[in-house]
Amino acid sequence: MITVAMIRDNNRAIAGFQVSGHAQAAPHGQDIICAGVSSLVQSAIMGIERHLGRDIDLMQDAGGLTMKLNGQPDSLTGAILETMLLGLTEIAKLYPKSVRIIEHRR
Repeated sequence: MITVAMIRDNNRAIAGFQVSGHAQAAPHGQDIICAGVSSLVQSAIMGIERHLGRDIDLMQDAGGLTMKLNGQPDSLTGAILETMLLGLTEIAKLYPKSVRIIEHRR
């Protein structure tokens, strides 16, 4: 199962996220659930880094990927991250045995 942990600040703005696990819905390289999650996550990271020019901490290992904003969330980072979350939520609705989303406050 893919677990997406969204991290929100005291103002309920998304300050980061962690993605771990694998959907295991198909053989490696053919899993559309993993591909969809990866596409949304990577697009959000590139949008924040390359388009907005924001500084982030990005940690990736065999267990998953963690992204944290180094500054305060703002309306632009929020638009990207909330849109990512909308897409991930739709995937989780379609494949509830493969994707789980949880939210934490820091």
